[in-house]
Amino acid sequence: MSTAHDHTHHHSGPHGPHQPDGDTGLAEILDLDAEVLAEHIASIVSSLPLESEPRHIVDLGCGTGAGTFALLERFPGARVTAVDTAADHLRLVREKAGARVRTVRADLDTAPWPDLGTPDLVWASASLHHLARPDRALADVRGLLAPGGLIAVVELGGFPRFLPADVPEDRPGLEERAHAAVDRHHTEHLPHRGADWGPMLAAAGFTVEDTRTITVEIEDDGGGAVGRYAHAALRRLRGAAAPALGPEDLAALDELLAADSPRGVLRRGDLALRTERTVWAARRP
Repeated sequence: MSTAHDHTHHHSGPHGPHQPDGDTGLAEILDLDAEVLAEHIASIVSSLPLESEPRHIVDLGCGTGAGTFALLERFPGARVTAVDTAADHLRLVREKAGARVRTVRADLDTAPWPDLGTPDLVWASASLHHLARPDRALADVRGLLAPGGLIAVVELGGFPRFLPADVPEDRPGLEERAHAAVDRHHTEHLPHRGADWGPMLAAAGFTVEDTRTITVEIEDDGGGAVGRYAHAALRRLRGAAAPALGPEDLAALDELLAADSPRGVLRRGDLALRTERTVWAARRP
């Protein structure tokens, strides 16, 4: 679901519709998010209040396909249309999916939308808050869905955290300071981040049938995925927060990111991915 991560993005979030092409760092983060959170994404998909198995699914703001492939796994007989602005992300989805997925490059803030068919299920993970007019997009989704069809909106409760509060030992609280620096920027540029989508879904003519928040904490089991995710995410966070951080904090971040540092995230044993996902499931009457 995309997972993962708009605090460190200069342009948008993990599955957002405004990703720049050639952003390999973001693609890496999306793939790591999908790997580490695969069980939780599958659980969200399985818990959707569907009245019947969907035959056609549209993934709006698909990123590199975390939601797309979770949906295909759960509904192997469905056709999936994956939509994103980033051509590189869509290419990665095609490489993984082959003929099982139709990809469409589109900016969801631009009208009219391309023909996306008449899906039974629309999945929008960490994408709607990047739109200038999400209310208009939700109205478009209502017109798109088959009668009785479902939209699932999945949003992150902030960018995932990885470090204990007292790490690094000489600059405790570093991760929170870096996020706070980037949050000040996003408060201005992403006014819908952290929104309650229930009232907006209702205003667009949907009936909200389920809202749930999932709290996730996954400790690093030594397999490396959580450490690699932390490394990629903190590297991106450093780039976004650097103008607002002092030299001591930047030096501490650099040590955490250094591959050969014994205190670096790739060698630590005390990391844990901590995040929240909220899911709104709403039906077109």
